[in-house]
Amino acid sequence: MSQPTERNRLDGEASPYLRQHADNPVNWQPWGDAAFERAREHDAPVFVSIGYSSCHWCHVMAEESFEDESVAAVVNDSFVPIKVDREERPDVDSTFMTVSQLVTGGGGWPLSAWCTPEGKPFYVGTYFPPEPRRNQPGFRELCERIADSWSDPEQREEMERRADQWAESARDELESVPTPEPPASEEGGPSPPGDDLLDTAAAAALRGYDEEHGGFGSGGAKFPMPGRIDLLMRAYAGRGRDALLSAATGTLDGMADGGMYDQIGGGFHRYAVDREWTVPHFEKMLYDNAELPMVYLDGYRLTGDPRYARVASESLAFLDRELRHEGGAFFSTLDARSRQPASRRDDGDASRGDGEGASDGEDVEGAFYVWTPEEVDAVLDEPAASLAKERYGIRPGGNFERGTTVPTVAASVAELAADREQSPEAVRETLTEARTALFDARESRPRPARDEKVLAAWNGRAISAFARAGDALGEPYAESAREALDFCRDRLYDPDAETGALARRWLDGDVRGPGYLDDYAFLARGALDTYAATGDPEALGFALDLADALVAEFYDADDDTIYFTRDLDGDGGAGERADAGPLIARPQEFTDRSTPSSLGVAAETLALLDGFRTGGEFREIAERVVTTHADRIRGGPLEHASLVRAADLVETGGIEVTVAADEVPDEWRETLGERYLPGALVAPRPATDAGLDEWLDRLDMVEAPPIWADRDATDGEPTAYVCEGFACSPPRTDLDAALAWLGGDE
Repeated sequence: MSQPTERNRLDGEASPYLRQHADNPVNWQPWGDAAFERAREHDAPVFVSIGYSSCHWCHVMAEESFEDESVAAVVNDSFVPIKVDREERPDVDSTFMTVSQLVTGGGGWPLSAWCTPEGKPFYVGTYFPPEPRRNQPGFRELCERIADSWSDPEQREEMERRADQWAESARDELESVPTPEPPASEEGGPSPPGDDLLDTAAAAALRGYDEEHGGFGSGGAKFPMPGRIDLLMRAYAGRGRDALLSAATGTLDGMADGGMYDQIGGGFHRYAVDREWTVPHFEKMLYDNAELPMVYLDGYRLTGDPRYARVASESLAFLDRELRHEGGAFFSTLDARSRQPASRRDDGDASRGDGEGASDGEDVEGAFYVWTPEEVDAVLDEPAASLAKERYGIRPGGNFERGTTVPTVAASVAELAADREQSPEAVRETLTEARTALFDARESRPRPARDEKVLAAWNGRAISAFARAGDALGEPYAESAREALDFCRDRLYDPDAETGALARRWLDGDVRGPGYLDDYAFLARGALDTYAATGDPEALGFALDLADALVAEFYDADDDTIYFTRDLDGDGGAGERADAGPLIARPQEFTDRSTPSSLGVAAETLALLDGFRTGGEFREIAERVVTTHADRIRGGPLEHASLVRAADLVETGGIEVTVAADEVPDEWRETLGERYLPGALVAPRPATDAGLDEWLDRLDMVEAPPIWADRDATDGEPTAYVCEGFACSPPRTDLDAALAWLGGDE
């Protein structure tokens, strides 16, 4: 038969990941109705390949298979091949990843799936080598087998039957909601997960803690799990059990000491491939460097250890330096790979494989970040060179490929000082100067590629991180949060749309949308955090607008849940997109993965914003959502950390600090920034009712919401009102006295 697709059509796409494959001989098509229509016209199966621009094994599979003319000929003759950027289409990724996990027990990227022309997968996997290897079929051979089976009527019938079964299983998993029951207030109705949920989740985290190296799990790769660290710290604050704090700080220390943290330039790589946190996958993601600074800041607030503040500060400085658009928003990723620096060229053996013997012009994973002793010696004089090499474990043979070393904290300042009979202060000063020199030298190396998508969801998390850092670190981070928020509001949001339309991404002026639940929930939370940090009512107004749109577009009152996508069977409103393609399920995002559960963040954000509304609708929705999924949350609290936090907030009411002042005093902001108040909502308002009336006009509010009402300043002095568990303190012009009420010390 003729080829289903005539040419590669990715040259018209803006996504950096798709454009990476625009020159492949494979006739890639973007995901959309047109590609599946071609499949139906030619009665051909569809091959879907999902990845992202900084994905190491995506690059490997492309080089081994998708750039091979003979492999491309098989794919083009037998399939409609579709490339998907998972960061632009998380709905597609979520559906296929769920199938992969249900069928194979695992997943990852690249994600490879073969589907019917209706978009139902019948064969799934991740990376496939070009030739059979370690019980994996070779990619070309697999494509030929699948094509032959599709051509056989009996085998095809079995493939289509399997596709129907898998699609049904995916729908059951992604769309699962319990049978509706009477509200909790009615006799026999369901109830929220319970007030012991936080302790239960923390106890489960403690059972999985690696006491030797920190983190969770004792074998294989180590992933940052900021949600689990947060649960441990919250439970410790409530119970004072030392083991909980030790697990949290042990994990913070393990990550900060290892190679997953960039010891020279700051910021975190994606994850570590080993239990000891030594060798990372080197891509740097915006979301990791937003989520992790927030837990390090809380670690600093809880323990007073300045090192945690430094790690947070350096990670945010990395974002500001290397992932920030000049307009204020943040780009998505830095690639794991780059060309070798001049010092490492012409010394490879091309037979070694896996990038170890890369030629001069070839990109190599980690090339920008790793060091040899000779490279350190070329930058530093003695004794600084020896000191730096010992500090960061840079020695002959290395700990990575080609004799290079991923820098780690291999020796403490105290150890180095004792060995050299120097003071710790002198050693620390020398190391600071050495690190600066190494960083400057590294800047001249070929740089990893940058994916310059501005994603609403990921920017929301970065905005929260910068907003929460300002008061704690004494730097103007809150202004960075405001600038990023303004960028997203100006470039990605249409306030004139019926429900306030938020697009998914901006890329050099090209906007793609509409947004998903994580875009609305994460950006709404970022806007709320910006208001708390700056006292800017415009940021609060944006948070409320996004929350209204979130409820209108994603909340299903019949199912009492919040879906990740709009209704697939909608009436053609804001939810329809011309390139939607066939989606076999309407997913919910229950679990925390590399980013928090959007369902959990949405519920928590609605509960927090309820104080700024007089009707109580937001809190009611949040309570309904956590009640709907109570059994799921109780059954696996560790996997549902964000939903645990939302349920805890609904159950306890959380902490609110209303500050009535024309300007919050600097010393008050410093106190609020350094005090560990997990999940607390800080709500500035004008000092007088006249000032508040002006705010209400700007926010189009008819009356003062509960969190501001009757809470003006006392005798013209800045005044704090502190609430916890649905009870409030008297007004206090001394913030320390107001906060003392929380501990019952007043």
